[in-house]
Amino acid sequence: MTTITDPLVSTEWLAAHLNDPSVKVLDASFKLPGVTPLPKEDFLGAHIPGAAFFDVDVISDHGIALPHMFPSEGHFADGVGALGISNADTVVIYDAGGWVAAPRAWWMFLAFGHADVRVLDGGLQKWRAEGRPVESGEADPEPASYDASFDANFVRSRQQVVGNLDSRAEQLIDARPQPRFEGSVPEPRPGLRAGHIPGSRNVPYARLFDASTGTMKSLDELRAAFTGAGVDLGKPIVTTCGSGVSALVLTLALYRLGVRGSALYDGSWADWGQADGPPVATGPA
Repeated sequence: MTTITDPLVSTEWLAAHLNDPSVKVLDASFKLPGVTPLPKEDFLGAHIPGAAFFDVDVISDHGIALPHMFPSEGHFADGVGALGISNADTVVIYDAGGWVAAPRAWWMFLAFGHADVRVLDGGLQKWRAEGRPVESGEADPEPASYDASFDANFVRSRQQVVGNLDSRAEQLIDARPQPRFEGSVPEPRPGLRAGHIPGSRNVPYARLFDASTGTMKSLDELRAAFTGAGVDLGKPIVTTCGSGVSALVLTLALYRLGVRGSALYDGSWADWGQADGPPVATGPA
């Protein structure tokens, strides 16, 4: 079981509530560009019974030349309403492997005013390892009416992050793997510079969960990962990553540690790392 303030639910909890009409399940799996099979293809092959597919690239602002940026209120409302979600539902989000995209969808729901949203601890990996049922094929949710109200405090723009370079009012934490943060390997997206935002810290998202089970690490281990990277949990925090997805793994961990009021740099390195972008630092934090 979980408390109302815990953003996670267990596979046991979901199995017990799977037939509750007010509990809606979403598969929000995501992969980097060029990685196949595509997440939707994985969903069609196997997903938790009754789940619908939340496509972060579809429910996004297509008028911006950056990957899966936050959509308008109307676009989000239309997108999740088409998935059968109403404002009164408990939404449980999972992904198929690793803590990558489920936290992104979780944060989007929170940002658009939906407080009753959780992430499945261990995701589909743990669900299947326990021998729980899956189904295949397209989802066929009954469309619902949904009203969204966006809180801009949940995200930061490039302009805001540039303004923070001098003030350092907010700590920047980068979720990318250490070699990408330090600029010792090329970025997976072509044309981007290598390195990190000056002054940012590095907490690779993969360090926050157990790869063998897909479950998030203990609170003590999460706290040690942040403090060991020089993060002060009592001061304002903005998370960032490659394109605004894995950064939310950090945000989810921070939320579990009681941190509220953090924000996401939505454009992340896909925005900052452009050839004509702001200053870039390389090497260790």
